Amino acid sequence: MSITGYSDRINHALAFSAKHHDRQVRKGTRLPYLTHPANVAIILTRYGRDESTVVAGILHDVVEDCVGDAYTSEMLDQRIGEKFGYDVLETVLAVTYRRVDDDGIELSHEERREDYLERLADATDAARWVCAADKLHHVSRIVAELRRTIEPDNVWGRFTGGKDPSLRWYRRIYERLGEVGFSGEIMEELRTAIVALEDAAAASP
Repeated sequence: MSITGYSDRINHALAFSAKHHDRQVRKGTRLPYLTHPANVAIILTRYGRDESTVVAGILHDVVEDCVGDAYTSEMLDQRIGEKFGYDVLETVLAVTYRRVDDDGIELSHEERREDYLERLADATDAARWVCAADKLHHVSRIVAELRRTIEPDNVWGRFTGGKDPSLRWYRRIYERLGEVGFSGEIMEELRTAIVALEDAAAASP
């Protein structure tokens, strides 16, 4: 598979994401939020994923925010599908946490996570790649912050439930990807990052 490089479509996605995330910062930091989707794109590019998958990686949190703002499917089609392709929209929706189920019933935080895991079974290979790259960047960033800080509780305090639920969640994502048959080369890097996170957590006072 050829390595994806610069393209007008990728540039458009980055500009669209930058505009959407304007003034947003990474939780607990001063880093522009765009650093996350940009890093997801870099990871996907490093593994030689196709342009549509890279674009989906750039846009994955844009769509999640749109869903959170109660956008209709028609609005998502117009904002994402028509601009970047319906394959991109399908990929991103597959790895977007849903706020309500198919019957319109609001899901709790834990139910959203379980729903996310369940839907990975029917997700495309591209969607699983975006999921893995997204989680790899999250985990790697947490490890780096834990290694720099003298107050690990401040790092864990950014996440719902704190340290133990976060550790279980990332481990569960990795296991679920394996359960549904995803065998992308990124899985070894994700496993290594999760082990590093678990080790860093164990070393925390």
